Amino acid sequence: MSVLRLALAQFRPKKGDIAGNIARIGEILAQAAALDPAPEVVQFAETVLSGYFVEGAVRETATTAPTLATALGGAYFAAGGRRAIDTVIGFYEEHEGTLHNSSVYIALDPSGAAQVLHVHRKNFLPTYGMFDEERFVGRGFGIKAFDTRWGRTALLVCEDAWHSLSGTIAALDGAQVVFVSAAAPARGMQGVAAGTEPRSEGAAPASVGRWERLIRDIAEEHGVFVALANLVGSEGGKVFPGASLVMGPQGDLRARGPLWEEALVTADVDLVDITRARADSPMLSDLRVALPTMRAELERVAGGAMAPTKSDSPAAPAQQPALTAASPSPAGAKAGPPIAVVRTGHTSHGEPPPLNIDAALVEGWLVAFLRDEFKRRGFTDAVVGLSGGVDSAVTATLAARALGPEHVTAVRLPYRTSSPDSLAHAKLVVNALGIRERTLDISAAVDGYLAAEPDASPARRGNVMARVRMIALFDLAAKHHALPLGTGNKSERLLGYFTWHADDSPPVNPVGDLFKTQIWEFARHLGVPKEIVDKPASADLIEGQTDEGDFGISYAKADQILNWLLHGYATHELVARGFAAADVEIVRKRLDGTHWKRKLATVALLSAAAIGESYLRPVDY
Repeated sequence: MSVLRLALAQFRPKKGDIAGNIARIGEILAQAAALDPAPEVVQFAETVLSGYFVEGAVRETATTAPTLATALGGAYFAAGGRRAIDTVIGFYEEHEGTLHNSSVYIALDPSGAAQVLHVHRKNFLPTYGMFDEERFVGRGFGIKAFDTRWGRTALLVCEDAWHSLSGTIAALDGAQVVFVSAAAPARGMQGVAAGTEPRSEGAAPASVGRWERLIRDIAEEHGVFVALANLVGSEGGKVFPGASLVMGPQGDLRARGPLWEEALVTADVDLVDITRARADSPMLSDLRVALPTMRAELERVAGGAMAPTKSDSPAAPAQQPALTAASPSPAGAKAGPPIAVVRTGHTSHGEPPPLNIDAALVEGWLVAFLRDEFKRRGFTDAVVGLSGGVDSAVTATLAARALGPEHVTAVRLPYRTSSPDSLAHAKLVVNALGIRERTLDISAAVDGYLAAEPDASPARRGNVMARVRMIALFDLAAKHHALPLGTGNKSERLLGYFTWHADDSPPVNPVGDLFKTQIWEFARHLGVPKEIVDKPASADLIEGQTDEGDFGISYAKADQILNWLLHGYATHELVARGFAAADVEIVRKRLDGTHWKRKLATVALLSAAAIGESYLRPVDY
C-alpha cells in the first residue's frame, strides 16, 4: 500500500467514564469508516479512555489491552462500523500487576472482532511541574516497530517524543509512520505563529509551537511520517489545545487540527515519499553505518567511563613544534585585517518569559476553558460578583462570550460606604454585555454582625464584607443552579491580597493565572469600558483605599518581580539585574508570608489513606 489514509481524532473524554468514552470512540470510528475514502488508521490521544489527570484513580480506570479491544470492537459494530479499520488508543493499562500509561494498536474487522497488534508502555514519565506520573504508573521499557496490513509502524506516548533517541530507535526498527499520542496542556500566552496551511486562524500557545518542532525533528531527521494526536478539553484548569498534526518525512507539515475543538483531521500520505526523503538526506543510512561505534560510545557513557580515549586528544607529531604567540609566521604569510567585533549591547543572561500576552489567543483559550468546565460540571449558567473593577468586568465578559449573555447573572453587592463609581461602572458592564443583573445591599447583614463587634478594625470589617458577599454569591448560585465564578487575578493571589475563604472561594476562576498588568492589557482587547480599565485598582472596602497604596509598590513593578521570583531567581539575582532591593523585599515578604492563603486547611495526617495525601482524586473526577 503506497497511499495511506490517516485520521487524527481530537476527542474530549468524559473524566473517568470508561464505558461512555468507549461508546463515543466507537461512534467516531464508525463516522471515520463511513468517509469516502475511509482512513486505514484512526489515531486518538494519550489516556483518551479516561482523561489524563486522574491521579489516584488510575487503578479505577485501568484496563487490559484485550479487554479494551473486545469492548471497542463491540462499540464500533454497534455504531454501524462495517469495514476493516485500525486505531491507536491511549489508555491507562493494567499489565502483569503493574499500572502503565500505554498506547495500543488495534485492528478492527467488519464483524466487530478486534485484534491487539501491539502495546507500547510509556518509557519516560514526567514527574515535575504539573505532572506526577511516576507516582501513579510504572515505566515501560523498550520501543519496537511492528507490522500492520499497510506497512510498519511504531508508537510513542507524549514525553517519549521529547527524547530524540526514541524516534531514532523506531526508525532504525523500520517504522514508516510513528504515531505519537499526547495529553499536553497548553502553556505560554505569548503565542507562536500558527505555521503554514492548513491552519490559518492565528497564533497558538507556545507549547504548540514546541510540539511542532519536536515532531518535525523526528520526521526530518529519520525520513519518516509522524502523526501527533493531542487531547482537547479542560481538566482541573489545564486546557488541552488539540492542534494535532501530521508531518512528512522532509519535515513538511501535511495536516493540522484546530485549537481547542473536537475534530476528525484526515490526511493522505504517500509512503513512497519516505524513499524520496531518504535519498535527498540519507541521515538514517549514515546512522546505520556508524551504529556499532555509536553503540560502543553509548555503553561507555552509560557505564560512567568519562575519561577521553587516545583518539580524543592526539599528540602533536614530535618533529613539528607547536606555534606560540612569539613564534614567527610561516614564510610568505601575511597578517590579515582585525576581525570585526559584534557587541550585543547588554549582558546576556537567562530571563523568565515576558509578561506581554497574545490577547486574542488568551480569549479563545479562556472561552474554551469556561465552556468545557461548565459542561463537565453540568452547569449552563454563571453568577459573577460584579464589583465595578476590571477583574470582575473581564470575568463577566468571558462568561458572556463562553455561555451567552442570557446565561450570566451579574450581582452587585454594595455596602453603604462603597464608592458610587463602583455601582455605576458595574452597570456599564451589564449594559455593554446584555447580561442579567441583581443588586443586593449587604449593609444590614454586615452591620448586624458588627453591632456585636463595635471595636472591629478596618481590616476585620473588610473581611466581614468580603465573606458576606461570598455568602450571597453562593446562595444565588444555588437558587439559579448556576456556578459562581472567581475574579481574583494572579498578582492578588500571590501577594495574599484577598480574604481567605471569600474572594478565593468560587470553584472556577478564568483569570487567576493573569497578572494584574496582563488583566489591564486583556481588558482593553475585550472592550471593557475605559472608565474601568483606567481607574486605580481598589478593593473598595475602606474609603480612599487603593491596591498599590496598600502594597507600597505599583503593580507594574510587583508583577515584574513576581515573574522573576516564580521562575526560580533569587532576591540577590534580581537586585544584580537592577531591581530596587526595597521593592524586591516588599514583594518577597508578601509572597513568602501568604502561602497558607493559597492552600486548603492543614489536616493532621494520622492514617495511611489521608485525603489529599494518599487518597488523591482530581477536582473534576
